[in-house]
Amino acid sequence: MMVSTRVAPPPHRWRGEGPRALLWLSPWIAGVAVLFVYPLVSTVYFSFHRYDLFTLEFIGLDNYRYAFSDARVLQSALNTLWLVVFMVPAQVLFALGVAQLLTKLKSGGGLLRTIFYLPSLVPMVAGTVAFVYLLNPATGPVDQLLAWLGITGPDWFGSAAWAKPSLTLLALWGAGNTIMIFLAALLDVPRHLYEAAAIDGAGAWRQFRSVTLPVISPVLMFSAVTGVIYAVQYFTQAMIASRVASGATDSAGTTFTPGYPDGSLLTLPQHLFHTGFRDWSMGLACVHALLLFVVAMLFTLVLLRQFSRAEAAT
Repeated sequence: MMVSTRVAPPPHRWRGEGPRALLWLSPWIAGVAVLFVYPLVSTVYFSFHRYDLFTLEFIGLDNYRYAFSDARVLQSALNTLWLVVFMVPAQVLFALGVAQLLTKLKSGGGLLRTIFYLPSLVPMVAGTVAFVYLLNPATGPVDQLLAWLGITGPDWFGSAAWAKPSLTLLALWGAGNTIMIFLAALLDVPRHLYEAAAIDGAGAWRQFRSVTLPVISPVLMFSAVTGVIYAVQYFTQAMIASRVASGATDSAGTTFTPGYPDGSLLTLPQHLFHTGFRDWSMGLACVHALLLFVVAMLFTLVLLRQFSRAEAAT
């Protein structure tokens, strides 16, 4: 029978390392406490009050009842869900396909990488305004080119049916960062794995499914999770596209209601902003913020669980 001779460290050693570890972790702990825990607790607290930055009145669950019975909340939630379900997968698949294509090119790859990456450097507001004008059915070159080919182009940002697909096209146009991330992951796949799969008779699709996807699965998970979080917080592009397409101005005596056309571009962050900083209903806006937080967490947890299952299966 073997007797272990390992000697446990003296208790005073752990007592000495504990404060030292807390000292090194203190910047992170302070940052989480100030930038996450305190705002989250404050948001929960104010959600039970009628609050307009000047008066604070406890009203219980009235804000929650009103939020879940508000048709605008339901509409904005469905629009945000559409972006998560359709825009995020489209952007991830497009970026992965372009990156895969770039790895196969023998010449001109550097130029194409630059071309695909440049749109991601354009400021969001400028890029959205330019995109709306490019897709303008009256003066935009896209519909004029389609008309030259004998195709009647849609009213891109002026139609409720085409507004969100138009935003998806904008997201694909600006997917340069995601393309570069996938390109780096694909170039990092060991070549001998492809050679071994080819020797076993695996074709291109089988190699992609059995070699490429398992190796780049962490990058795929990262892109999907960050894409979902970004879509749940989608604000700037939808707001600018809606404002430009509607021809709204900020002249005196006029107000702009986000969501043009017909509320199709209204997202939860826009509705939160309008509720909190236009209607000054901060308590109700806190309910919307908590709803955004819960939705983002649920989608993230579901994605992490699915990727964990897929990784275990492979």
